[in-house]
Amino acid sequence: MTPSNLGLQVEEERGPDQSIPYLATARTAFVGRTLRGPVNRPVAVKSFTEFEHVFGGLWQPSPLGYAVEQFFDNGGREALIARIVNGARSATLTLKAGAAAALRLRALRPGTREFLRASVDYDNIPLENSTDFNLTVQRVRAAGAAHVEDQEIFLKVSLLPTAEGYLPLAIAQSELIQLLGEVPPQRPDRTLDAVSGLATGYVHSNSDGDDGAPLTDYDLIGSQTERTGIFSLQQVDYFNFLCLPPLARDQDVGVSALLVGARYCKERRALLIVDPPSHWYTADDALQGMRDWDLSNENALMYFPRLLALDKLRGHFESFAPCGAVAGMLARCDESSPLKLADNAEEPILRPGYRLICLVAEDRRMRLATLGVNTIQAVRSAARIKVAPRTLAAARAGSADWRYLASRRLALFIVNSIERGTRWVILAHPHIEVAELAAAQVRAFFEKLHEAGVFGERRMEEAFFVVCDQRVNSPAAAHSAEFQLVIGFAASRESEFHSFRISHSP
Repeated sequence: MTPSNLGLQVEEERGPDQSIPYLATARTAFVGRTLRGPVNRPVAVKSFTEFEHVFGGLWQPSPLGYAVEQFFDNGGREALIARIVNGARSATLTLKAGAAAALRLRALRPGTREFLRASVDYDNIPLENSTDFNLTVQRVRAAGAAHVEDQEIFLKVSLLPTAEGYLPLAIAQSELIQLLGEVPPQRPDRTLDAVSGLATGYVHSNSDGDDGAPLTDYDLIGSQTERTGIFSLQQVDYFNFLCLPPLARDQDVGVSALLVGARYCKERRALLIVDPPSHWYTADDALQGMRDWDLSNENALMYFPRLLALDKLRGHFESFAPCGAVAGMLARCDESSPLKLADNAEEPILRPGYRLICLVAEDRRMRLATLGVNTIQAVRSAARIKVAPRTLAAARAGSADWRYLASRRLALFIVNSIERGTRWVILAHPHIEVAELAAAQVRAFFEKLHEAGVFGERRMEEAFFVVCDQRVNSPAAAHSAEFQLVIGFAASRESEFHSFRISHSP
């Protein structure tokens, strides 16, 4: 088994013996409330058009749609959307089954914008068979419309529990519906066209869906065991940034949700983009607010001020939290300037069409930076003093390097690359060659970084180290199919290293 070298380019996963390089495009996760879509199941979208198709687009009560729009407007390429609800209810669909009974179905996705219709026919079913039927379920764009967005067809569905196509089993994997109540005593009536009474027609879903109440911090946090809220992101392999847009237009995300989000980002080796509170109207407000700020974390960052952008639903400019635009700008900079050269890259600039709610003077920008708050720039200026972007760790960082966004992102880049690229070791037979191959693979990766100048003027032997021999992998660990490696790479200070232990287990 010979794993390929770790690289900086995007490659497809071709099997357990191939390394999985870190994706170059920043992948941003958004968690919040949307018009429609699957609940607590993240979906990847690569354009705002895809977001509109799955999640319904802009919605005035929820800032998440606007954040996603601003993400793509400012250069973002890939977003993960996790829809969260608070008491939302799904619409039902009733198909008559004789004079007194009915087959009742419920939409799998809750909300008032999930429009379904269903049809029953007996095509290709023998006349003497009175228990089987064909069921077609469609999602349509609007109530009563005929524009079909999705469709599922269930052939020869049966009411008999012993049948292969027993109704509850036949629709168990449906992405549109689920059974509500008991199986009816007789099969549902054939659905006829309402006008002619002859051709096959459709029954539309009832108007009993509900969008639920506005989100709370409790809803946003969710449950780790049930994989809801923020923890629904457990279902995805990786993300680089996490955005928690405001709960509503007039309600910021609470500190409790931010703390959980930052802690979760640390576990997932990602960064939380924190929005400045809505009452920070000026730079002086931000400086005053940072005195009582409760979140100091090397896996979180903040950009100030908020943005003025056109609200396409209201037809005028509104103030918006900047997390989506910031994520888009950072993703755009990653494509134009490699992460390893981020310290020398041009600062991210807002795209045309967006303005800042206030101007930040040069002295205020410097003071905010010392507190861990970065300033969004709407125009490029050669006269402006360059200030390296910071994390929210500020002076409380565990390492001086973690105060700076570029250094923290570089460390996460390295650790994520090696963790993803060495997963093959778990599928390999435990013998000494595995450790040798893994060590050679990781060293080759570090050598590429060294050649690219990531570690400055340091010599190769002073830039990094890799340990995955018997010092960290005991015979007992090998017997249990666990594999560990310890890596270290040069910090900004001479003779200092950032060290990490990476563990793989089934």
